[in-house]
Amino acid sequence: MLIRITADPLDPQPLIEHVRRDESGAVALFLGVVRNNNLGRRVLHLEYDAYPQMAEKKLRQVAEEVMSRWPITDIAIAHRTGRLEIGETSLLVVVSSPHRHEAFEACQQAVNRIKEIAPIWKKEVWEGGETWIEGEDQTTLQPQ
Repeated sequence: MLIRITADPLDPQPLIEHVRRDESGAVALFLGVVRNNNLGRRVLHLEYDAYPQMAEKKLRQVAEEVMSRWPITDIAIAHRTGRLEIGETSLLVVVSSPHRHEAFEACQQAVNRIKEIAPIWKKEVWEGGETWIEGEDQTTLQPQ
């Protein structure tokens, strides 16, 4: 299991290599990428902030939950902090498993749980303002 919170750009290859095993016929990779629009607004960039020790603890919890539920070989999770430009990767989740079905399911569940419980906050900077965004429903927290 590899868990990382970092301000450095994310490269999926080291995470893929970390989880890859000869007994695993599947490696599922999720890249969360900064898009240029949200809620009808042109997004300029995102800023992620986190409580690193707690975020790593929660990411580890997600990894342990996934490993206890699916027959996966290994999992690696990395999340960026700081300013991210359009097209940059904010989140990597990589799961290896003997079979693709379990790898896909485990990877999706990991992403969903990270969004639910990890103390990582996203500020969206758009033309005309900025807004803290929460979770899957994109609920506005603090318009500026």
